[in-house]
Amino acid sequence: MRYLHTMIRVSDLDASIRFFELLGLREVRRIDNDRGRFSLIFLAAPGDEGRAEVELTHNWDPEIYTGGRNFGHLAYRVDNIYETCQRLMDAGITINRPPRDGHMAFVKTPDGISIELLQDGALPPTEPWASMPNVGSW
Repeated sequence: MRYLHTMIRVSDLDASIRFFELLGLREVRRIDNDRGRFSLIFLAAPGDEGRAEVELTHNWDPEIYTGGRNFGHLAYRVDNIYETCQRLMDAGITINRPPRDGHMAFVKTPDGISIELLQDGALPPTEPWASMPNVGSW
């Protein structure tokens, strides 16, 4: 047995794809089902295609999704947590739990799914991150 993917439902497909692209994932395949009125978009980090993917399920008929935190979270290891968080902030993404310790941060997708970012290795605490407060929930 091996892990394949995690599925999350999204309300704004374009915004969700842009969010995951900012994290470094790329679309690897797409299935549009006219009869079922939904699309499945699979994204993966380079080298993880077919091994560890995120499946975005987009139902064409509008729905409101709640309880994103009840899902838990997706976690990604990053090469430089400070650079990753700065890139996300520059794109208008809120850093809900800043990487004060140089190790861990949390952000949310456009649909409120928590994403944990974990530093590969160790970075020393650095300003302005070390003094940043939490924003909202994660």
